[in-house]
Amino acid sequence: MRKACCNKDGRSKGPWSKEEDQKLIDYIKLHGDGCWHSLPKAAGLDRCGKSCRLRWMNYLKPDIKRGNFAQDEEDLIIKLHALLGNRWSLIAGRLPGRTDNEVKNYWHSHIRKKLICMGIDPNNHKIYHHHHIHDVYSSKNLSNSLGNPNADDHVMHENTMTRNIKEDTSSTLDLNLNMP
Repeated sequence: MRKACCNKDGRSKGPWSKEEDQKLIDYIKLHGDGCWHSLPKAAGLDRCGKSCRLRWMNYLKPDIKRGNFAQDEEDLIIKLHALLGNRWSLIAGRLPGRTDNEVKNYWHSHIRKKLICMGIDPNNHKIYHHHHIHDVYSSKNLSNSLGNPNADDHVMHENTMTRNIKEDTSSTLDLNLNMP
């Protein structure tokens, strides 16, 4: 069984208040974000260090970009995911102001579903084979394409899209994975 990161008995849990947020902001402005283990006590917070670190990194840091993802950000996430898989911190490192948590949540709530609807497997970024198309497309759409000499046009188009994603990824992205 995994050991808890800290003893949370008697500590505040759940949503942060505006007062707690301000205490954390004020402390970090004055002392920096050094030792998260000792920060809560020094800042006068009844939280654990992990909770303080996550609150700062995902919500309070001044350079965090809020709001909808732009199309170019979404395209970059797809390309990087094809290269790096679920390495969210590396992907977020290429999107200024976006946190790994935010990128991961956006992937699972929007992009993944979008790829599935396009007939692309979000795990390996390949087009579903014909026997998987039934899972993605409705039976009506599939039956309408039967007997049509151009029935495989949508598959050819999706293969071209996937090939373009891979070519763009390999030729235009210069990834320095050792970047801090």
